[in-house]
Amino acid sequence: MRYFPGKIFPILLSLLLTGGALRSFAQPITGQQIREQFIADWERAKAYTLDYLNTMPSDKYSFRPVDSIRSFAGQMLHLASGNIGLIMAATGAKIDWPGRGLENSPTAQNKDSVVWYVTRSYDYALESIKALDPGKYAEMVGDANRKAMRYTLLLKAFEHQTHHRGQTTIYIRLQSIRPPNERLF
Repeated sequence: MRYFPGKIFPILLSLLLTGGALRSFAQPITGQQIREQFIADWERAKAYTLDYLNTMPSDKYSFRPVDSIRSFAGQMLHLASGNIGLIMAATGAKIDWPGRGLENSPTAQNKDSVVWYVTRSYDYALESIKALDPGKYAEMVGDANRKAMRYTLLLKAFEHQTHHRGQTTIYIRLQSIRPPNERLF
């Protein structure tokens, strides 16, 4: 008795593969799913950045690898201001914020102040993303010189904070300290 005669095996294999392929098509992603992913990613990024802030010793917040670049505090304050500016552009949510000069403010350079501003910027990002109707992600916002979809600006905001947190890795390593482990998920 033959279990797979020559002509039946290819037919069965074809049906098996076709059936599996039909079931593997992804469902369209919804705006709500995108919002949930944004929220999860921003919560993870906040925790990861706080790890960085807590890893750098308080007395090293003024450290600069070379004179021509921002201090550790300056990088983190720039990250915070970027969170505010880009999220505000993306969502339209308002916040009382010191503005672009924050990274050079003498009163904002100590660890407590930096941690407060950075934490507040992430909280604002999360609050604003949660409040934004996902149906508005495709809306164009901006002025005549720079327009982008709200969704694009949300992606740029996330990219910006990731970039500046990543830059501070070398600041920590130059203190002979191991930076926090990466948090991809």
